[in-house]
Amino acid sequence: MASFSFGAGNAAKLLRIPLYLAGRVVTWVIPRTRDGWVFGSAVGIADGALALWRHAAAEGQRGVWLTADAAQDAQAADMGIPTVRRGTLRGFWATARARVVVVTHGFGDVDRYATGGALVVQLWHGIPLKRIGLDSPATVRAPLPFLTPLVAALYRATQRRIAVLPAASHLVRGRLESAFALDDERVPVTGEPRVDVLSTGSATQRRDSARASIAQLVGAPAGADDRAYVLYAPTWRDGDPDPAVPDAADWRALHAMLEATDAVLLIRSHPLGAGDYTAGAGERVRLFGSDLVPDVTPLLPGMDVLVTDYSSLVFDASLVPLPVVFLAPDAEDYAVERGFYGRYDDVTEGTQARTWTEAAAQLAEVIPAGPERSARVARAVALDARVHAHRDGRNTARVYAVIRRRLEGVRR
Repeated sequence: MASFSFGAGNAAKLLRIPLYLAGRVVTWVIPRTRDGWVFGSAVGIADGALALWRHAAAEGQRGVWLTADAAQDAQAADMGIPTVRRGTLRGFWATARARVVVVTHGFGDVDRYATGGALVVQLWHGIPLKRIGLDSPATVRAPLPFLTPLVAALYRATQRRIAVLPAASHLVRGRLESAFALDDERVPVTGEPRVDVLSTGSATQRRDSARASIAQLVGAPAGADDRAYVLYAPTWRDGDPDPAVPDAADWRALHAMLEATDAVLLIRSHPLGAGDYTAGAGERVRLFGSDLVPDVTPLLPGMDVLVTDYSSLVFDASLVPLPVVFLAPDAEDYAVERGFYGRYDDVTEGTQARTWTEAAAQLAEVIPAGPERSARVARAVALDARVHAHRDGRNTARVYAVIRRRLEGVRR
């Protein structure tokens, strides 16, 4: 599993300052096209960028996707998406010429040195529960403490390039404006394109489609798999190991619960996280990483329970709605080191487990139909009402309309 930390990342950014300056000069010289778009995402051909690509393409918009490797090239080709390799001269040129730049994580999703002067659309990749951006001290962590103000100033200046950052609701809008130092005009409440898939079609259609995809991924017979699927998705801890990795006793309790409830645990460690779950892998415990599933959102309707700590998936899952078991062995320390928007207990209602043994005991009550499952589904519905202003499957269309309006006023 790949690892990363803000400290190391920010050190690299400081060393690349001359490249940023050179790129800004070059983009003042290279004229941008009237209607060209470039797309990119740190997780591949997926997420909100893919939703917006599909909508824009249906509207006749031309564009190109910046890919990271041959696997992404092949995936894009299967979808009929033209590509240019990121990190190449052609990738720089495509970004420098594009009128609109669409990303989901950061400017490195495309060519980070060639975004100056473009209309940048930052779709982000989830409603934040933990503090992000300028709201978190981790974001501007520097290799030497006296460099922290410089890193913060550079981060703020970079984020000012964002022209559109869609928010799921006015509650979420406030978080994003604070984290990215943006004004109201740049953070419209349109809903997130990435979750339209959770509001399109009927609930039965969404579940059937997701179950068929899960069955294919785990090698189960399609339509004949009645097992309950539990998705475990911990958040990223800035390069530190996942503190919830089960010990021997936890694995025994977990496997016993999975057998008793006829359930399968799908473990999705964060793409940038670390943690070893291979010791317990088998028929009842499957590794379900981003290498296998770049975007897990479309599969949520096929799950029966979500286990997480501070991941934004808890908000996505509320659209299903999916019951949640919270597993947070380091909640107090995390609140101090990273911080939350609001109180963690406001989301968990004090139900969080500290160990997998405790989580297994909760799962044994939540997986079967019954009072505990119904209560947690009701909590998910209430959470959905708090954080989502739209659930009509038209978030992407609203974002596209905002971009078109912004383009009418864009000048180099």
